[in-house]
Amino acid sequence: MGNLTIWLTPLWVVSLGVAAAAVVLLVLFGLTWLVSRRTAEAALRLERESILQWISYLVLGLAAFSLLAAPVMPVQQVMSSLKRLPIVGPTTTKVTVPAHTDDQDVPVSFDSDELQSYSFAADQDVVVGVEKGKAYASPMILVQGNEPYQWSPSSKVQRLFNGPVTNLYVTNQSDAPAELTINYNTDVRLKEVRQIPIAAGIILAIYLVYMLLSALFPGVSIIAVATAKEAVAQPLYVLALIIGACLLVFYIYIPYNTFGEDVKMYKDSSLMTIMVLAILVAVWTASVSVADEIEGRTALTLLSKPISRREFVLGKFTGIVWANFLMFVLLGTWMLILVSYKVVYDARETSNPEPNWQLCNAEMVGIVPGLALSFMETVVLTAISVAISTRLAMLPNLAICGSIYVLGHLGPLIAQSSVGQNEFVAFFGQLIALILPVLDHFNVQAAVAGGVRVPPDYLAWAGLYCLLYSAVAMLLALILFEDRDLA
Repeated sequence: MGNLTIWLTPLWVVSLGVAAAAVVLLVLFGLTWLVSRRTAEAALRLERESILQWISYLVLGLAAFSLLAAPVMPVQQVMSSLKRLPIVGPTTTKVTVPAHTDDQDVPVSFDSDELQSYSFAADQDVVVGVEKGKAYASPMILVQGNEPYQWSPSSKVQRLFNGPVTNLYVTNQSDAPAELTINYNTDVRLKEVRQIPIAAGIILAIYLVYMLLSALFPGVSIIAVATAKEAVAQPLYVLALIIGACLLVFYIYIPYNTFGEDVKMYKDSSLMTIMVLAILVAVWTASVSVADEIEGRTALTLLSKPISRREFVLGKFTGIVWANFLMFVLLGTWMLILVSYKVVYDARETSNPEPNWQLCNAEMVGIVPGLALSFMETVVLTAISVAISTRLAMLPNLAICGSIYVLGHLGPLIAQSSVGQNEFVAFFGQLIALILPVLDHFNVQAAVAGGVRVPPDYLAWAGLYCLLYSAVAMLLALILFEDRDLA
């Protein structure tokens, strides 16, 4: 039971955020029902007919887990840190201490155990204490003029503060007023609780973005919903989910022989498996949903209705992207659980000390940026596949997308390698990097597997690149499909 609690606690923390999002969604639905019953019924119908239904099942499952597992989880510590979350952070206080002043009261508010760093800076020598009337008694801090006193966990000086601190008392015995600046940074004791609002925000964003796109682009939404349902209903899609889930479990028990780096290898292998399966399903679905419908005259029937060619192409692309997104959500959630378990499993197999749940959490959460970047790469290749499907059948589509996948990763390496000193090779590498997508931008599996933090700005730039290249590919798809003879 102890091992079970260790690797399930990170999932429980994330489930709290999912449960909070579920409550907010129910409240929003109830308010919408009171204001406009027709709008609420339309939203409920859209949820039942789209991939949101499967995501709703997952959300309800995680919410139920958060309630059922609460008796064996650190509820008190998590809730205590969660309450403190809006309060902590960097704080700066500036005060003027007159000359020949003892024990001037300076209000502050921090818990010593939450301190991440603090500093005092003054233009005159001052003494800072925590008890009135005991300016020169321990603990006290001597701040020399123009020489800041700084503390951090890695510094050699002592923290000096204990327990909650609400007041500091500053003594200035110099002949001139002292300008004192107090900086301190605090964070909650369980930093993992920051994942709760993030998880809630992600779930809410998924539902709101889906509903918003459906309201703004109804024609595209109709095609997208039908395409996503068709993709999810394919035997290949279900087979890919089953194979992916089984491989993720199988990878746990493979002896990588990496001298303690098995978790890194597991994360790298799992990320690559999910991405490759999603790309195969995306290319296959694009061929079946676009090329086969054009060849089978089904597209002509659809376009005879009040649906334009642009809505047809964009709807197909959006539907395939949503189907791939569902695959990443399902397999990604399964991977999060298994990564947390892998940490405990490896510790037991190698007779290492039992890890704490914070270590499992760090390994689990660290793969989320890798999943996001892998999904972006899948979106780019989906856009290219849809564009190719407007003119070519399945086999050429698979061959071209496979070539683009390989060259998209090798192009920058060719241009930057020593072989690139050859003018022809250098030109060819630069041409590939210019025309084809630079998929190496999304390839950070090694960094993610190694526990290196992926900066948020890198994710933002990668997302922007994904949007721009996908937009270019879809523009090409519209041009190719605009004059395509469907008769």
